[in-house]
Amino acid sequence: MPLVNAKEMLTKAKAGHYAVGQFNINNLEWTKAILLTAEELKSPVILGVSEGAGKYMCGYKTVVGMVTAMIEELGITVPVALHLDHGSYEGAKKCIEAGFSSIMFDGSHYPIDENIAKTKELVGICNDLDLSIEAEVGSIGGEEDGVVGMGECADPEECKMVADLGVTMLAAGIGNIHGVYPENWAGLSFETLDAIQQKTGDMPLVLHGGTGIPDDMIAKAISLGVSKINVNTECQLVFAEATRQYIEAGKDKQGKGFDPRKLLAPGTEAIKAKVKEKMELFGSVGKA
Repeated sequence: MPLVNAKEMLTKAKAGHYAVGQFNINNLEWTKAILLTAEELKSPVILGVSEGAGKYMCGYKTVVGMVTAMIEELGITVPVALHLDHGSYEGAKKCIEAGFSSIMFDGSHYPIDENIAKTKELVGICNDLDLSIEAEVGSIGGEEDGVVGMGECADPEECKMVADLGVTMLAAGIGNIHGVYPENWAGLSFETLDAIQQKTGDMPLVLHGGTGIPDDMIAKAISLGVSKINVNTECQLVFAEATRQYIEAGKDKQGKGFDPRKLLAPGTEAIKAKVKEKMELFGSVGKA
């Protein structure tokens, strides 16, 4: 099945009161684990690629080639969108040229007028090519590939202005952050989320920084219109922990345990388990 844009899967998710997970990919193992789990659970899935990860994986064309070939070779039948995560204006254009089926333009650090102007231009390009596009208003706290946000809550009026441009989905800051949440985190602002949904109607909303948000908050966010939830740090943490345990147990010194296919297998299985846990929590199982 070829790559699809995320519009249909997110429209269904919004109407069905569940969320589709965006799981960021960092290498072949990540991609394979996520695709196999999505197929097993019959869940739609979005593969997220940050600009840093795209560079690490030898460029966007390499990523498109790997993902499309893997979908074919593994016999993946569920809908898969390949999505640029927190893209710059230039990065978004490069991903469009490379063959991504979905992009995010993060103009949240620009003044709102400039964010709107750049988003509007990219919406026109994406509409012509049948791609989905995500925009951002307010900032997501923490750091992602050098983009640092303090976690400011978005202005619902600005959210409406950006949603009215015709974007597919909208990421709005509601107190969420990237990475591991600090002990003194205040939690999500559901008051802001509710106000944003009232202004944006059927627009699927996106929750970045899904790692570490309590399950009950996730469920409430979905009930208030969140249809896409991003997960990256949790997969990184379980991959690192499983790999560490394998090495500390000395298994890399047993037989050919140093072979990367064996060395990276526990981490890959840990990612599968984490993705399954999240898909069940988000309610996307069986929705492909």
